[in-house]
Amino acid sequence: MTHDPVTLDVATAQSRRRAAHDAPFLAAARGDTPSRRPVWMMRQAGRSLPEYREIRAHVGMLDACFTPDLLSEITLQPVRRHDADAAILFSDIVVPLKAAGIDLDIVPGRGPVVAQPIRTREAARNLPVVHTEQLQPVVEGIAGVLEGLREDQVLIGFAGAPFTLASYLVEGGPSKNHEVTKGLMYSQPEVWHELMRALTPSIIRFLAVQAEAGVDALQLFDSWAGYLSARDYREYVAPYSRQIFAALEPYGIPRIHFGVGTGELLGDMAVVGPDVVGVDWRVPLDSAAERISSALATEDPQGSPEQRLRTLQGNLDPAVLFAGPEVVREQVQRVCGEADRAMARGLARGHIFNLGHGVLPTTDPDAITRAFEEVHQQ
Repeated sequence: MTHDPVTLDVATAQSRRRAAHDAPFLAAARGDTPSRRPVWMMRQAGRSLPEYREIRAHVGMLDACFTPDLLSEITLQPVRRHDADAAILFSDIVVPLKAAGIDLDIVPGRGPVVAQPIRTREAARNLPVVHTEQLQPVVEGIAGVLEGLREDQVLIGFAGAPFTLASYLVEGGPSKNHEVTKGLMYSQPEVWHELMRALTPSIIRFLAVQAEAGVDALQLFDSWAGYLSARDYREYVAPYSRQIFAALEPYGIPRIHFGVGTGELLGDMAVVGPDVVGVDWRVPLDSAAERISSALATEDPQGSPEQRLRTLQGNLDPAVLFAGPEVVREQVQRVCGEADRAMARGLARGHIFNLGHGVLPTTDPDAITRAFEEVHQQ
């Protein structure tokens, strides 16, 4: 199957964005001084909120992702409750695969399950690519979200990165060790690269559709990249993530890269082209900034000091939200202090506060609200 190139409509994307230039999130992403430290949390729209559980009581996950009014409402719920500086689009990393016609479902308690795993070159070559019209419900949902945001709040779109999507397709579902995925990657690299080449256009198109619908930033989420060595990441993953970030550059909006357990890959993940690098809770932000800055300097020794800087996103341990107000206050201050030290040393250009992964389902919503309030005081 041949894959048509993804064409970009930058003018439409610019015309639909409505966030103010000095919105705290955008200012921090650029490296300007924001009016307050911006904060949002991955999975902030979800099971921790009683209003979410109520609205999802009789609706499947993917059904909600493709129902515009539900998508909009769920995306906006935590922004209203917590005074977040950014909304993250309610979606799932398998949405573009489902929209393209791949037989999969999200099974409660397990996650995405694929009916026919992709393990041959022919299957990879014939993988369908999502088309813009298949994503129209997402476009309509984004319009509803934008109507509900203040001009100082932004909307972040996102997609799963090629390695993470490939892992689900090869394994047939979630995996603790990714042994089938890595076994295929090592033993049949030609099949692996065929699959990655097939996935990349769908990811670019999914993100492009979101950009042209008016989102203000884009995050590429590589959930499982932390299971790879740096060597394997560079050979089997980085070329495709780099292609995605390069394709999105003309939109001129912040591009974020995040993965779980990727402390040893932070430099490599920065090198592929994001403007903002998400850091999980295992690595202090000032240490992360050193790794990122060093990798960028090695990649481009002739580059200017400014070109070696990225904005940091993160990185409170989600479990801290269970420890009580005093601990939350102390840990928020610690994270902000680490980010401030990195910026003072010229190793980072900004900080967007976040968790080091997603909000846990049993988190008290009031604890999240208090954390947001504390961040805004820093």
